[in-house]
Amino acid sequence: MKILKKPTSLVNIILLFCICWSQPLSAHEQKVPGVNDSVTAPAMAVIQRTIGDRAKNIKLMYRASAKEGYDTFTIEASNGIVRITGNSPVALTSGFYTYLKEACKAMVSWSGTQLPEFSQWPDFKEKKVTSPYQYRYFLNVVTYGYTMPYWDWERWQKEIDWMALHGINMPLALVANEAIALRVWTKLGLSEKRTNEFFTGAAYLPWHRMGNLNSWSFPLDEDWHQDQIALQHKILSRMRELASKPVVPAFAGFVPEEFLEKHPEVKLSQLDWGGFPKNNNAFVLSPESPWFRKIGKLFVEEWEKEFGKCTYYLSDTFNEMDVPVPKDDPEKKYEILAKYGKTIYESIAAGNPDAVWVTQGWTFGYMHHIWDKKSLSAMLKPIPDDKMIIIDLACEYPDYVWYIDPVWQTHEGFYGKQWIYSFVPNFGGKTALTGVLKFYADNPAKALASPYRKSLKGFGSAPEGTENNEVVYDLLADLGWSEEAIDINKWIGKYAVSRYGVNPPEMKVAWTALLQSAYNTFGSYPRYTWQTLTPDQRRKGKINDDPRFLNAVERFLSCAEQLGENELYRNDAIEFAATYLGIKADDFYKVALMAEKNGDEELKKKAFAETIDILHQTDRLLASHPLHQLAPWVRLARGHGHSTAQKNKYEADAKRLITTWGGFQEDYAARFWSGLISSYYIPRMEQYLFGDKAKVNEWEEKWINTPYAATVEPFRDPVTEAKRLVMKYSFLDKESADEKQKN
Repeated sequence: MKILKKPTSLVNIILLFCICWSQPLSAHEQKVPGVNDSVTAPAMAVIQRTIGDRAKNIKLMYRASAKEGYDTFTIEASNGIVRITGNSPVALTSGFYTYLKEACKAMVSWSGTQLPEFSQWPDFKEKKVTSPYQYRYFLNVVTYGYTMPYWDWERWQKEIDWMALHGINMPLALVANEAIALRVWTKLGLSEKRTNEFFTGAAYLPWHRMGNLNSWSFPLDEDWHQDQIALQHKILSRMRELASKPVVPAFAGFVPEEFLEKHPEVKLSQLDWGGFPKNNNAFVLSPESPWFRKIGKLFVEEWEKEFGKCTYYLSDTFNEMDVPVPKDDPEKKYEILAKYGKTIYESIAAGNPDAVWVTQGWTFGYMHHIWDKKSLSAMLKPIPDDKMIIIDLACEYPDYVWYIDPVWQTHEGFYGKQWIYSFVPNFGGKTALTGVLKFYADNPAKALASPYRKSLKGFGSAPEGTENNEVVYDLLADLGWSEEAIDINKWIGKYAVSRYGVNPPEMKVAWTALLQSAYNTFGSYPRYTWQTLTPDQRRKGKINDDPRFLNAVERFLSCAEQLGENELYRNDAIEFAATYLGIKADDFYKVALMAEKNGDEELKKKAFAETIDILHQTDRLLASHPLHQLAPWVRLARGHGHSTAQKNKYEADAKRLITTWGGFQEDYAARFWSGLISSYYIPRMEQYLFGDKAKVNEWEEKWINTPYAATVEPFRDPVTEAKRLVMKYSFLDKESADEKQKN
C-alpha cells in the first residue's frame, strides 16, 4: 500500500478527506501530524502479511475515538475499495478481520486461512464498533510452557498478527525472564552456574516463574539466555508498533537456595506444590524483608535497561500454594497479607513509579477456602486502585468446577481495583474438543451490566495451551467487542460460513449437535483412558462421547463432497473424525483392561488388537492435520540447540512436559497428536498390558531421551479415509445395537 504523505495545509486535509471518504469531515477524523502513519502503517503490515498483494485496495485511516481509551473502528466498502478507520493499529486490524468474516466469508486461524477468490472486494454497508473494554487480554503464564516455550521469531510473528486480527491489545510477554533474573542474582553475588541450575528446563519455566518449581528437567545456559533476549526484543518491538500493552514479568519474591546460604539471617518460607520433593520447591521472602523491595527494584531496572520502559508488570506470589500466614491468628494473618500486597507493589514501583501490578486471579478461586473476602481485601487495600489489575482468570470455573459464586462477584469487583473478566478454555494444551460456547456467549455481558463495571477494564482469555478448539477463540474475539450477550445459535451459523464459505443443511445440523455435546462440555481433564493407561482416579475427566457428538461427526463428514477442497473444512473433518475414532479405540481398550482384570487373555489380546488398529489409522489421519503432530513440537525444541547435545536436551524437555510431566502431573497435557500416538501411547499400552508393568516408568524415560524420528505415512486422501473409517465404526455400532435388540 502507498502510505499517504502528510498534507501541507488545511485545504489539503479537506481535499484528502473528500476524495477518500466522500463524506463530511468530522473533528474525530482529522489527520493528526505523525499519528496517522504510526497507526496505519503497522496495521497495514499485518494485513499485507495476511493477504499479500490483495491489500492494495484496503485504505486505512486514523480516527480518534469519541470514548477516550476505548478502541473503535468503522468499516465501509464500495466499488472494490475497503475503507477502515480506527483509533489504534489493533482497532484497524480488528476492523479488517471483521470485514473479512462478514463480507468475504473468510477466516484466519491457527490451522489455516479461508479466503475466497473474487475480482474485487465486496461492498459493505458502513459499520461502527466500539469495544466496551480498554484491554483485551490474551495468554496465561503456562501457555509459555504448554504451547510456546520453543517458538522462534517466525512463529511469534504469526501469533502477534493473529492477536492483532483478533483484537488483542494486552498480550502477556514473558520471554527472557530468566536472562534478566540471572543478571540480578549474579549482581547480588550468586554464581551463574548455580543460578542456571536453580531455573527449570525451558518447557517448565512458567512454574518456576510462579514459584511452583525449581531445578527440574535440564538447567539453562548462556546460549538459551542470549537467544531469548534477541527474541524478546523482536516480540516487544512488534507489540509496541501495534500500540499493544504487553504485560512483562516482575519479581514475585522467590529466591534461590544459594541466596539463603549467603544470607542465613533472612526470613523465608518454603512452599509446597505439585507432589515434588522439597529440593524442587520454592523459598519466598517475608514481606518484612528489605530484600523483597531491593530485588524487585533491581529486576525492573535491569528489565527496562534491556527492553525499555514498560507499564504492566506481572507478579504471582501464591499460585496454587498455601500462603505463609498463621492459621490460628486471623488478625495477624490479615496484617501479613496487607504487608505482602504493599511489598509486592512497592517492589515493582521502586523500579518504575508508573508501573501497574498485574496478577492472575486464578488462585483466588482455586483456593477460595483461603481467599475469603476479608483476606483478599486485606491484601489489596494498601495498593492504589489505579496501580493494579487483577485478571479474574477462569470465569467459567465457578460454575463448572468449583461450584461457587463468580469470583468477581464474591469479591465485589475486587474492591475497586481494576480487573479483567477472563476465561481459561484449555488446560495443558489438551486437544480434546471442549468449551461451553453458550456460557461464553452469555456471561461477559452480565459483568458489564453489574455494579462492578466501573472497575472492569478488560476482557480476555488465558488458555493454558493454544492451537486447539479454534471456534472458541473466534467467539471470544467477538465478545471483546460486544456490549451485549451473543446469540450463539445465530453466531455459529455465521462462523460456519466464514470458516467453510457455505453452511449447507447437514453442516447446520452438525454444528447444532456439536453445540449440544462437545461444545457444551467443560472440565480440566478431558482425556482418553488409553492416554492414562488406567482410569485416573485423581484427575477425573473424559472425552465427550455423547451420541449427539458421534452423529454430528457423521453429518459433518457428509458435506465432504461439497466442501472437500476447503482447507479449514478438511482440517476440521480430520480432527472430528480422529476424535470419533479415539472414542471407539477407548471402548475397546476398556474391554482389554476389564479382560486383564478377569484373567481373560484371549479377549484382552483381541480387544487390544482392535484398539491399536483404530489408533494406527487415527495416527495416519492426524498426520495430515497442521496442528496435531509431534514432529513440529520436536522440531521447534531442537531448533534452539547449538549442538547435538543441546538439541537432544531441549527435545527431551519438550517431550517430558507433554507426557510424564513430573510430580503427580503425569499425562496432564494429553496431546492427541500424530507420532505421539504411534511412538508413545501404543507401545506404552503394550508395555503395560503385555510387558513388565514395573518397568513402564523406565520405558517412558527411554522414550523421552531418545530423539524422535517421524515415520508416520499420511493417507493420500485423508478426508475420504476419515469418512470410510467413521462409517465403518458407525456401522459396527448399529450392527451391535441391532444384535442386542434381537437378544
